[in-house]
Amino acid sequence: MGARAALVSAATMLSRVLGLVREQLFAALLGASAYADAFVVAFRIPNLLRDLFAEGALSAAFVPTFADTLRNQGRERAIRLVNVVIGAVLVVVGGLTLVGILFSPEIVDAMAPGFSAVEGKREITVLCTRIMFPFLPLVSLAAVTMGQLNAQERFGPPAFASALFNVVAIVGGAFLFVVGAQDEQAVIGWSVFTLLGGAAQLGVQLPAARALGYRFRLIVDFSDTGLRRIARLMGPATVGLAATQVNLFINTIFASKVEGAPAWLSYAFRLMQLPIGVFGVAVATIATTGLARRAAERDLPGMRATLDRGLRLVAFLTVPSMVGLVALREPIVRLLFEHGRFGPADTVATAWATLGYAVGLYAYAGVKVVAPAFYALDRARIPLYASVAAVAANIAANVLLFPVLSYRGLALGTSIAATLNFAVLLLAFRRGHGLPLRPLAGHLLRVLLAAIPCGVAAGTVARLCESTLGIEAVPARVVSVGLAIAVGALAYALACRALRVPELGELVGFVARRFQR
Repeated sequence: MGARAALVSAATMLSRVLGLVREQLFAALLGASAYADAFVVAFRIPNLLRDLFAEGALSAAFVPTFADTLRNQGRERAIRLVNVVIGAVLVVVGGLTLVGILFSPEIVDAMAPGFSAVEGKREITVLCTRIMFPFLPLVSLAAVTMGQLNAQERFGPPAFASALFNVVAIVGGAFLFVVGAQDEQAVIGWSVFTLLGGAAQLGVQLPAARALGYRFRLIVDFSDTGLRRIARLMGPATVGLAATQVNLFINTIFASKVEGAPAWLSYAFRLMQLPIGVFGVAVATIATTGLARRAAERDLPGMRATLDRGLRLVAFLTVPSMVGLVALREPIVRLLFEHGRFGPADTVATAWATLGYAVGLYAYAGVKVVAPAFYALDRARIPLYASVAAVAANIAANVLLFPVLSYRGLALGTSIAATLNFAVLLLAFRRGHGLPLRPLAGHLLRVLLAAIPCGVAAGTVARLCESTLGIEAVPARVVSVGLAIAVGALAYALACRALRVPELGELVGFVARRFQR
Protein backbone atom coordinates (compact mmCIF):
# COMPACT_ATOMS: atom_id res chain seq x y z
CA MET A 1 0.00 0.00 0.00
CA GLY A 2 2.82 2.39 0.89
CA ALA A 3 4.41 2.53 -2.57
CA ARG A 4 1.12 3.06 -4.38
CA ALA A 5 0.06 5.60 -1.79
CA ALA A 6 3.34 7.42 -2.45
CA LEU A 7 2.53 7.60 -6.18
CA VAL A 8 -0.92 9.01 -5.53
CA SER A 9 0.53 11.30 -2.86
CA ALA A 10 3.00 12.73 -5.36
CA ALA A 11 0.25 13.40 -7.90
CA THR A 12 -2.04 14.79 -5.24
CA MET A 13 0.78 16.90 -3.82
CA LEU A 14 1.22 18.45 -7.26
CA SER A 15 -2.51 19.12 -7.46
CA ARG A 16 -2.67 20.65 -3.99
CA VAL A 17 0.37 22.84 -4.57
CA LEU A 18 -1.17 24.05 -7.82
CA GLY A 19 -4.41 24.57 -5.91
CA LEU A 20 -2.58 26.86 -3.51
CA VAL A 21 -1.11 28.76 -6.45
CA ARG A 22 -4.64 29.10 -7.79
CA GLU A 23 -5.82 30.42 -4.43
CA GLN A 24 -2.91 32.87 -4.32
CA LEU A 25 -3.96 34.31 -7.66
CA PHE A 26 -7.54 34.48 -6.48
CA ALA A 27 -6.50 36.26 -3.27
CA ALA A 28 -4.40 38.75 -5.23
CA LEU A 29 -7.29 39.46 -7.60
CA LEU A 30 -10.19 39.59 -5.17
CA GLY A 31 -8.84 39.34 -1.61
CA ALA A 32 -11.68 38.89 0.88
CA SER A 33 -14.01 41.33 -0.90
CA ALA A 34 -17.71 40.98 -1.60
CA TYR A 35 -16.81 39.56 -5.03
CA ALA A 36 -14.57 36.94 -3.40
CA ASP A 37 -17.46 35.97 -1.11
CA ALA A 38 -19.74 35.76 -4.16
CA PHE A 39 -17.44 33.34 -6.00
CA VAL A 40 -16.87 31.18 -2.91
CA VAL A 41 -20.61 30.70 -2.43
CA ALA A 42 -21.36 30.32 -6.15
CA PHE A 43 -18.71 27.61 -6.56
CA ARG A 44 -19.68 25.90 -3.33
CA ILE A 45 -23.13 25.08 -4.69
CA PRO A 46 -22.08 22.82 -7.63
CA ASN A 47 -18.96 21.78 -5.69
CA LEU A 48 -21.08 20.57 -2.78
CA LEU A 49 -23.22 18.53 -5.14
CA ARG A 50 -20.05 17.20 -6.77
CA ASP A 51 -18.68 15.96 -3.45
CA LEU A 52 -22.02 14.47 -2.47
CA PHE A 53 -23.01 12.79 -5.72
CA ALA A 54 -19.98 12.61 -8.02
CA GLU A 55 -16.69 12.21 -6.20
CA GLY A 56 -18.53 11.24 -3.01
CA ALA A 57 -21.49 8.89 -3.13
CA LEU A 58 -21.18 7.91 -6.80
CA SER A 59 -17.50 7.07 -6.50
CA ALA A 60 -17.96 5.21 -3.20
CA ALA A 61 -20.81 3.13 -4.67
CA PHE A 62 -19.33 2.65 -8.15
CA VAL A 63 -15.84 1.38 -7.25
CA PRO A 64 -16.90 -1.75 -5.28
CA THR A 65 -19.67 -2.51 -7.79
CA PHE A 66 -17.33 -2.21 -10.76
CA ALA A 67 -14.64 -4.27 -8.98
CA ASP A 68 -17.13 -7.01 -8.17
CA THR A 69 -18.51 -7.01 -11.73
CA LEU A 70 -15.03 -7.12 -13.26
CA ARG A 71 -13.93 -10.00 -11.06
CA ASN A 72 -17.05 -12.14 -11.17
CA GLN A 73 -18.72 -11.29 -14.51
CA GLY A 74 -15.86 -10.32 -16.80
CA ARG A 75 -14.53 -7.23 -18.54
CA GLU A 76 -17.28 -6.94 -21.15
CA ARG A 77 -19.97 -6.77 -18.50
CA ALA A 78 -17.90 -4.28 -16.48
CA ILE A 79 -17.52 -1.97 -19.50
CA ARG A 80 -21.25 -2.15 -20.10
CA LEU A 81 -21.79 -1.13 -16.47
CA VAL A 82 -19.62 1.96 -17.02
CA ASN A 83 -21.71 2.96 -20.04
CA VAL A 84 -24.96 2.36 -18.14
CA VAL A 85 -23.75 4.59 -15.31
CA ILE A 86 -22.68 7.29 -17.77
CA GLY A 87 -26.11 7.17 -19.39
CA ALA A 88 -27.76 7.58 -15.99
CA VAL A 89 -25.43 10.48 -15.12
CA LEU A 90 -26.27 12.30 -18.35
CA VAL A 91 -30.00 11.95 -17.68
CA VAL A 92 -30.15 12.53 -13.93
CA VAL A 93 -27.26 14.94 -13.32
CA GLY A 94 -27.97 16.76 -16.58
CA GLY A 95 -31.54 17.34 -15.43
CA LEU A 96 -30.35 18.43 -12.00
CA THR A 97 -28.01 20.93 -13.65
CA LEU A 98 -30.83 22.48 -15.67
CA VAL A 99 -32.96 22.80 -12.54
CA GLY A 100 -30.03 24.36 -10.69
CA ILE A 101 -29.47 26.95 -13.40
CA LEU A 102 -33.16 27.82 -13.47
CA PHE A 103 -33.50 28.16 -9.70
CA SER A 104 -30.11 29.70 -8.95
CA PRO A 105 -31.63 32.82 -7.30
CA GLU A 106 -33.60 30.71 -4.84
CA ILE A 107 -30.57 28.50 -4.11
CA VAL A 108 -28.35 31.51 -3.41
CA ASP A 109 -30.99 33.03 -1.13
CA ALA A 110 -31.15 29.78 0.85
CA MET A 111 -27.40 29.35 1.10
CA ALA A 112 -26.31 32.95 1.69
CA PRO A 113 -29.24 34.93 3.10
CA GLY A 114 -26.88 37.64 4.32
CA PHE A 115 -25.83 38.59 0.78
CA SER A 116 -29.07 40.47 0.11
CA ALA A 117 -27.94 43.15 2.56
CA VAL A 118 -25.06 44.20 0.25
CA GLU A 119 -26.02 45.88 -3.02
CA GLY A 120 -25.21 43.72 -6.07
CA LYS A 121 -23.68 40.86 -4.08
CA ARG A 122 -26.63 38.50 -4.51
CA GLU A 123 -26.93 39.23 -8.24
CA ILE A 124 -23.27 38.50 -9.06
CA THR A 125 -23.45 35.31 -6.97
CA VAL A 126 -26.46 34.12 -8.98
CA LEU A 127 -24.68 34.83 -12.29
CA CYS A 128 -21.53 32.95 -11.23
CA THR A 129 -23.65 30.04 -9.99
CA ARG A 130 -25.34 29.70 -13.38
CA ILE A 131 -21.98 29.81 -15.16
CA MET A 132 -20.51 27.06 -13.00
CA PHE A 133 -23.45 24.65 -12.63
CA PRO A 134 -22.39 22.63 -15.73
CA PHE A 135 -19.25 21.84 -13.72
CA LEU A 136 -21.37 19.18 -11.97
CA PRO A 137 -22.03 16.81 -14.92
CA LEU A 138 -18.44 17.23 -16.13
CA VAL A 139 -16.92 16.10 -12.84
CA SER A 140 -19.59 13.40 -12.43
CA LEU A 141 -18.38 11.83 -15.68
CA ALA A 142 -14.81 12.35 -14.52
CA ALA A 143 -15.66 10.49 -11.28
CA VAL A 144 -17.00 7.48 -13.22
CA THR A 145 -13.84 7.40 -15.33
CA MET A 146 -11.71 7.78 -12.21
CA GLY A 147 -13.59 4.92 -10.54
CA GLN A 148 -12.99 2.43 -13.31
CA LEU A 149 -9.30 3.37 -13.48
CA ASN A 150 -8.77 3.12 -9.72
CA ALA A 151 -10.63 -0.20 -9.57
CA GLN A 152 -8.11 -1.55 -12.10
CA GLU A 153 -5.23 -0.08 -10.05
CA ARG A 154 -4.44 2.69 -12.52
CA PHE A 155 -4.04 5.45 -9.95
CA GLY A 156 -1.82 7.91 -11.82
CA PRO A 157 -4.14 9.49 -14.42
CA PRO A 158 -7.02 10.12 -11.98
CA ALA A 159 -4.64 11.61 -9.43
CA PHE A 160 -3.13 13.96 -12.02
CA ALA A 161 -6.56 14.96 -13.37
CA SER A 162 -7.20 17.41 -10.55
CA ALA A 163 -3.76 18.89 -11.17
CA LEU A 164 -4.83 19.73 -14.72
CA PHE A 165 -7.98 21.38 -13.38
CA ASN A 166 -5.76 23.66 -11.32
CA VAL A 167 -3.45 24.34 -14.28
CA VAL A 168 -6.38 25.60 -16.34
CA ALA A 169 -7.57 27.79 -13.45
CA ILE A 170 -4.05 29.17 -12.92
CA VAL A 171 -3.63 30.02 -16.59
CA GLY A 172 -7.00 31.73 -16.54
CA GLY A 173 -6.24 33.60 -13.34
CA ALA A 174 -2.86 34.73 -14.65
CA PHE A 175 -4.55 36.03 -17.80
CA LEU A 176 -7.09 37.97 -15.73
CA PHE A 177 -4.29 39.39 -13.57
CA VAL A 178 -2.17 40.45 -16.56
CA VAL A 179 -5.04 42.19 -18.36
CA GLY A 180 -5.99 43.98 -15.13
CA ALA A 181 -9.48 42.54 -14.75
CA GLN A 182 -11.28 44.15 -11.83
CA ASP A 183 -14.06 43.00 -9.55
CA GLU A 184 -17.04 41.89 -11.66
CA GLN A 185 -14.99 41.04 -14.78
CA ALA A 186 -12.47 39.11 -12.67
CA VAL A 187 -15.05 37.02 -10.84
CA ILE A 188 -16.97 36.19 -14.04
CA GLY A 189 -13.77 35.27 -15.85
CA TRP A 190 -12.66 33.11 -12.93
CA SER A 191 -16.00 31.27 -13.06
CA VAL A 192 -15.58 30.53 -16.79
CA PHE A 193 -12.06 29.17 -16.33
CA THR A 194 -13.27 27.00 -13.44
CA LEU A 195 -15.79 25.41 -15.79
CA LEU A 196 -13.09 24.81 -18.41
CA GLY A 197 -10.95 23.18 -15.72
CA GLY A 198 -13.73 20.67 -15.05
CA ALA A 199 -13.79 19.73 -18.73
CA ALA A 200 -10.00 19.23 -18.68
CA GLN A 201 -10.30 17.00 -15.59
CA LEU A 202 -12.53 14.64 -17.57
CA GLY A 203 -10.59 14.76 -20.83
CA VAL A 204 -7.19 13.88 -19.39
CA GLN A 205 -8.45 10.52 -18.05
CA LEU A 206 -10.07 9.27 -21.24
CA PRO A 207 -6.88 8.02 -22.98
CA ALA A 208 -6.00 5.84 -19.95
CA ALA A 209 -9.52 4.37 -19.88
CA ARG A 210 -9.34 3.64 -23.60
CA ALA A 211 -5.97 1.94 -23.14
CA LEU A 212 -7.64 -0.48 -20.69
CA GLY A 213 -10.25 -1.41 -23.29
CA TYR A 214 -13.06 1.01 -22.51
CA ARG A 215 -15.23 2.15 -25.42
CA PHE A 216 -18.09 4.58 -24.98
CA ARG A 217 -21.58 3.53 -26.04
CA LEU A 218 -24.60 5.42 -24.75
CA ILE A 219 -26.85 3.04 -22.81
CA VAL A 220 -29.81 4.27 -20.78
CA ASP A 221 -30.99 1.27 -18.78
CA PHE A 222 -32.32 2.03 -15.32
CA SER A 223 -33.21 -1.66 -14.84
CA ASP A 224 -29.56 -2.78 -14.97
CA THR A 225 -28.72 -4.78 -11.83
CA GLY A 226 -25.33 -3.11 -11.40
CA LEU A 227 -26.86 0.35 -11.66
CA ARG A 228 -29.55 -0.66 -9.18
CA ARG A 229 -26.87 -1.74 -6.72
CA ILE A 230 -25.05 1.56 -7.18
CA ALA A 231 -28.29 3.50 -6.69
CA ARG A 232 -29.09 1.48 -3.58
CA LEU A 233 -25.67 2.25 -2.13
CA MET A 234 -25.78 5.89 -3.21
CA GLY A 235 -28.93 6.70 -1.26
CA PRO A 236 -27.43 6.24 2.21
CA ALA A 237 -23.93 6.95 0.89
CA THR A 238 -25.04 10.43 -0.16
CA VAL A 239 -25.91 11.16 3.43
CA GLY A 240 -23.04 9.07 4.77
CA LEU A 241 -20.40 11.12 2.97
CA ALA A 242 -22.25 14.39 3.38
CA ALA A 243 -21.07 15.48 6.82
CA THR A 244 -18.27 17.82 5.78
CA GLN A 245 -20.11 19.30 2.81
CA VAL A 246 -23.44 19.72 4.59
CA ASN A 247 -21.58 21.30 7.47
CA LEU A 248 -19.92 23.69 5.03
CA PHE A 249 -23.36 24.54 3.68
CA ILE A 250 -24.60 25.28 7.20
CA ASN A 251 -21.45 27.29 7.92
CA THR A 252 -22.04 29.35 4.77
CA ILE A 253 -25.48 30.37 5.99
CA PHE A 254 -23.95 31.69 9.22
CA ALA A 255 -20.83 33.12 7.55
CA SER A 256 -22.83 35.12 5.00
CA LYS A 257 -23.77 37.43 7.86
CA VAL A 258 -20.12 38.49 8.40
CA GLU A 259 -18.45 40.46 5.60
CA GLY A 260 -15.36 38.58 4.41
CA ALA A 261 -16.04 35.44 6.46
CA PRO A 262 -16.92 33.15 3.48
CA ALA A 263 -13.58 34.02 1.87
CA TRP A 264 -11.58 33.65 5.12
CA LEU A 265 -13.11 30.25 5.78
CA SER A 266 -12.51 29.18 2.18
CA TYR A 267 -8.81 30.11 2.30
CA ALA A 268 -8.40 28.32 5.63
CA PHE A 269 -10.19 25.21 4.38
CA ARG A 270 -7.93 25.20 1.32
CA LEU A 271 -4.89 25.11 3.61
CA MET A 272 -6.33 22.15 5.51
CA GLN A 273 -7.11 20.38 2.25
CA LEU A 274 -3.40 20.25 1.39
CA PRO A 275 -2.43 17.58 3.96
CA ILE A 276 -5.82 15.86 3.60
CA GLY A 277 -5.38 15.66 -0.15
CA VAL A 278 -1.72 14.70 -0.13
CA PHE A 279 -1.96 12.11 2.65
CA GLY A 280 -5.55 11.29 3.56
CA VAL A 281 -7.00 11.06 0.06
CA ALA A 282 -3.95 9.18 -1.24
CA VAL A 283 -4.17 6.54 1.48
CA ALA A 284 -7.96 6.40 1.15
CA THR A 285 -7.74 5.89 -2.62
CA ILE A 286 -5.46 2.88 -2.22
CA ALA A 287 -7.37 1.53 0.78
CA THR A 288 -10.74 1.84 -1.00
CA THR A 289 -9.51 -0.31 -3.88
CA GLY A 290 -8.07 -2.90 -1.48
CA LEU A 291 -11.23 -2.95 0.60
CA ALA A 292 -13.42 -3.36 -2.48
CA ARG A 293 -11.26 -6.22 -3.79
CA ARG A 294 -11.19 -8.04 -0.45
CA ALA A 295 -14.93 -7.57 0.00
CA ALA A 296 -15.47 -9.14 -3.44
CA GLU A 297 -13.28 -12.04 -2.28
CA ARG A 298 -15.21 -12.25 1.04
CA ASP A 299 -11.90 -11.76 2.87
CA LEU A 300 -12.87 -10.06 6.15
CA PRO A 301 -9.46 -10.53 7.85
CA GLY A 302 -7.87 -8.92 4.80
CA MET A 303 -10.28 -5.98 5.11
CA ARG A 304 -9.38 -5.52 8.77
CA ALA A 305 -5.68 -5.57 7.93
CA THR A 306 -6.15 -3.07 5.09
CA LEU A 307 -8.16 -0.73 7.29
CA ASP A 308 -5.68 -0.98 10.16
CA ARG A 309 -2.78 -0.25 7.82
CA GLY A 310 -4.58 2.70 6.24
CA LEU A 311 -5.43 4.30 9.58
CA ARG A 312 -1.86 3.94 10.81
CA LEU A 313 -0.53 5.62 7.68
CA VAL A 314 -3.08 8.41 8.01
CA ALA A 315 -2.06 9.03 11.63
CA PHE A 316 1.65 9.00 10.82
CA LEU A 317 1.20 11.58 8.06
CA THR A 318 -1.63 13.84 9.20
CA VAL A 319 -1.01 14.25 12.94
CA PRO A 320 2.31 16.11 12.46
CA SER A 321 0.66 18.10 9.68
CA MET A 322 -2.08 19.09 12.11
CA VAL A 323 0.38 20.15 14.81
CA GLY A 324 2.57 21.98 12.32
CA LEU A 325 -0.38 23.81 10.80
CA VAL A 326 -1.47 25.00 14.24
CA ALA A 327 2.05 26.20 15.07
CA LEU A 328 2.67 27.92 11.71
CA ARG A 329 -0.82 29.01 10.73
CA GLU A 330 -0.18 32.76 10.60
CA PRO A 331 3.25 32.62 8.86
CA ILE A 332 1.85 30.20 6.26
CA VAL A 333 -1.24 32.32 5.56
CA ARG A 334 0.95 35.43 5.31
CA LEU A 335 3.33 33.73 2.87
CA LEU A 336 0.65 32.25 0.64
CA PHE A 337 -2.09 34.84 0.53
CA GLU A 338 -0.98 38.27 1.77
CA HIS A 339 -0.57 39.84 -1.68
CA GLY A 340 -2.61 42.29 -3.75
CA ARG A 341 -6.03 42.84 -2.21
CA PHE A 342 -5.42 40.38 0.63
CA GLY A 343 -4.18 42.44 3.60
CA PRO A 344 -2.73 41.84 7.09
CA ALA A 345 -6.18 41.86 8.71
CA ASP A 346 -7.24 39.09 6.31
CA THR A 347 -4.14 37.11 7.32
CA VAL A 348 -5.07 37.23 11.01
CA ALA A 349 -8.71 36.33 10.30
CA THR A 350 -7.78 33.42 8.02
CA ALA A 351 -5.22 32.13 10.55
CA TRP A 352 -7.91 31.95 13.24
CA ALA A 353 -10.15 29.97 10.89
CA THR A 354 -7.21 27.69 10.08
CA LEU A 355 -6.76 26.92 13.77
CA GLY A 356 -10.39 25.84 14.06
CA TYR A 357 -10.18 23.57 11.03
CA ALA A 358 -6.74 22.12 11.82
CA VAL A 359 -7.72 20.41 15.06
CA GLY A 360 -9.99 18.08 13.10
CA LEU A 361 -7.44 17.17 10.43
CA TYR A 362 -6.86 13.57 11.52
CA ALA A 363 -10.59 12.94 11.79
CA TYR A 364 -11.29 14.37 8.31
CA ALA A 365 -8.69 12.06 6.76
CA GLY A 366 -9.74 9.08 8.87
CA VAL A 367 -13.35 9.29 7.67
CA LYS A 368 -12.12 8.99 4.07
CA VAL A 369 -10.45 5.68 4.97
CA VAL A 370 -13.11 4.10 7.18
CA ALA A 371 -16.33 5.03 5.34
CA PRO A 372 -15.47 3.09 2.12
CA ALA A 373 -15.14 -0.10 4.18
CA PHE A 374 -18.87 0.00 4.92
CA TYR A 375 -19.76 0.62 1.27
CA ALA A 376 -17.58 -2.31 0.22
CA LEU A 377 -19.52 -4.48 2.69
CA ASP A 378 -22.84 -3.12 1.37
CA ARG A 379 -23.55 -1.56 4.79
CA ALA A 380 -24.05 2.03 3.73
CA ARG A 381 -26.46 2.82 6.55
CA ILE A 382 -23.65 3.02 9.11
CA PRO A 383 -21.97 6.04 7.44
CA LEU A 384 -25.45 7.52 7.13
CA TYR A 385 -26.02 7.36 10.89
CA ALA A 386 -22.52 8.72 11.55
CA SER A 387 -23.11 11.59 9.16
CA VAL A 388 -26.48 12.49 10.66
CA ALA A 389 -24.88 12.58 14.11
CA ALA A 390 -22.08 14.80 12.77
CA VAL A 391 -24.46 17.24 11.11
CA ALA A 392 -26.50 17.49 14.31
CA ALA A 393 -23.31 18.15 16.29
CA ASN A 394 -22.22 20.81 13.81
CA ILE A 395 -25.54 22.64 14.00
CA ALA A 396 -25.43 22.57 17.79
CA ALA A 397 -21.82 23.79 17.81
CA ASN A 398 -22.66 26.64 15.40
CA VAL A 399 -25.59 27.78 17.47
CA LEU A 400 -23.48 27.76 20.63
CA LEU A 401 -20.16 29.03 19.25
CA PHE A 402 -21.11 31.56 16.56
CA PRO A 403 -22.47 34.19 18.98
CA VAL A 404 -19.23 33.92 20.99
CA LEU A 405 -16.49 33.22 18.42
CA SER A 406 -18.14 34.49 15.21
CA TYR A 407 -16.79 32.77 12.06
CA ARG A 408 -14.01 31.13 14.15
CA GLY A 409 -16.65 29.04 15.88
CA LEU A 410 -17.86 27.76 12.50
CA ALA A 411 -14.44 26.27 11.70
CA LEU A 412 -14.17 24.71 15.16
CA GLY A 413 -17.69 23.30 14.88
CA THR A 414 -16.76 21.60 11.61
CA SER A 415 -13.81 19.89 13.34
CA ILE A 416 -15.99 18.75 16.23
CA ALA A 417 -18.48 17.26 13.77
CA ALA A 418 -15.73 15.47 11.79
CA THR A 419 -14.30 13.98 14.97
CA LEU A 420 -17.70 12.62 15.99
CA ASN A 421 -18.24 11.22 12.48
CA PHE A 422 -14.90 9.39 12.59
CA ALA A 423 -15.49 8.04 16.11
CA VAL A 424 -18.90 6.60 15.24
CA LEU A 425 -17.55 4.90 12.10
CA LEU A 426 -14.56 3.42 13.90
CA LEU A 427 -16.59 2.10 16.82
CA ALA A 428 -19.20 0.64 14.48
CA PHE A 429 -16.58 -1.25 12.46
CA ARG A 430 -15.00 -2.55 15.65
CA ARG A 431 -18.33 -3.78 16.95
CA GLY A 432 -19.47 -5.35 13.70
CA HIS A 433 -16.22 -6.69 12.27
CA GLY A 434 -13.75 -6.98 15.11
CA LEU A 435 -11.22 -4.26 14.33
CA PRO A 436 -8.84 -4.03 17.34
CA LEU A 437 -8.77 -0.42 18.51
CA ARG A 438 -6.25 -0.62 21.35
CA PRO A 439 -3.20 -1.08 19.06
CA LEU A 440 -4.48 1.77 16.87
CA ALA A 441 -4.91 4.01 19.91
CA GLY A 442 -1.39 3.17 21.08
CA HIS A 443 0.01 3.99 17.66
CA LEU A 444 -1.91 7.28 17.56
CA LEU A 445 -0.56 8.23 21.01
CA ARG A 446 3.04 7.58 19.91
CA VAL A 447 2.56 9.63 16.76
CA LEU A 448 1.00 12.47 18.75
CA LEU A 449 3.90 12.43 21.23
CA ALA A 450 6.33 12.55 18.31
CA ALA A 451 4.43 15.46 16.74
CA ILE A 452 4.66 17.68 19.84
CA PRO A 453 8.39 18.46 19.43
CA CYS A 454 7.69 18.98 15.74
CA GLY A 455 5.22 21.78 16.52
CA VAL A 456 7.39 23.33 19.24
CA ALA A 457 10.48 23.33 17.01
CA ALA A 458 8.64 24.71 13.99
CA GLY A 459 6.95 27.48 15.95
CA THR A 460 10.18 28.50 17.68
CA VAL A 461 12.16 28.65 14.44
CA ALA A 462 9.42 30.68 12.73
CA ARG A 463 9.37 33.27 15.53
CA LEU A 464 13.17 33.57 15.55
CA CYS A 465 13.29 34.02 11.78
CA GLU A 466 10.52 36.63 11.79
CA SER A 467 12.16 38.62 14.57
CA THR A 468 15.45 38.58 12.66
CA LEU A 469 14.33 38.92 9.04
CA GLY A 470 10.97 40.67 9.43
CA ILE A 471 7.71 39.72 7.75
CA GLU A 472 7.34 42.25 4.95
CA ALA A 473 9.61 40.82 2.24
CA VAL A 474 8.46 37.67 0.44
CA PRO A 475 11.96 36.05 0.55
CA ALA A 476 11.99 36.52 4.33
CA ARG A 477 8.59 34.82 4.59
CA VAL A 478 9.81 31.93 2.43
CA VAL A 479 12.90 31.45 4.60
CA SER A 480 10.89 31.59 7.84
CA VAL A 481 8.26 29.07 6.76
CA GLY A 482 10.64 26.79 4.84
CA LEU A 483 13.19 26.58 7.63
CA ALA A 484 10.48 26.07 10.25
CA ILE A 485 8.94 23.19 8.28
CA ALA A 486 12.34 21.58 7.71
CA VAL A 487 13.30 21.76 11.39
CA GLY A 488 9.86 20.54 12.43
CA ALA A 489 10.07 17.56 10.06
CA LEU A 490 13.52 16.67 11.39
CA ALA A 491 12.27 16.87 14.98
CA TYR A 492 9.34 14.61 14.08
CA ALA A 493 11.60 12.07 12.40
CA LEU A 494 13.94 11.93 15.40
CA ALA A 495 11.02 11.59 17.79
CA CYS A 496 9.47 8.82 15.67
CA ARG A 497 12.77 6.97 15.71
CA ALA A 498 13.04 7.31 19.48
CA LEU A 499 9.44 6.11 19.92
CA ARG A 500 9.91 3.30 17.36
CA VAL A 501 7.13 4.35 15.01
CA PRO A 502 7.44 1.73 12.22
CA GLU A 503 6.13 3.91 9.39
CA LEU A 504 9.28 6.03 9.56
CA GLY A 505 11.47 3.06 8.59
CA GLU A 506 9.09 2.12 5.80
CA LEU A 507 9.16 5.65 4.42
CA VAL A 508 12.96 5.83 4.56
CA GLY A 509 13.21 2.43 2.87
CA PHE A 510 10.83 3.44 0.12
CA VAL A 511 12.77 6.64 -0.59
CA ALA A 512 16.07 4.73 -0.57
CA ARG A 513 14.75 2.19 -3.08
CA ARG A 514 13.56 4.99 -5.34
CA PHE A 515 17.02 6.61 -5.32
CA GLN A 516 18.65 3.27 -6.07
CA ARG A 517 16.45 2.88 -9.13
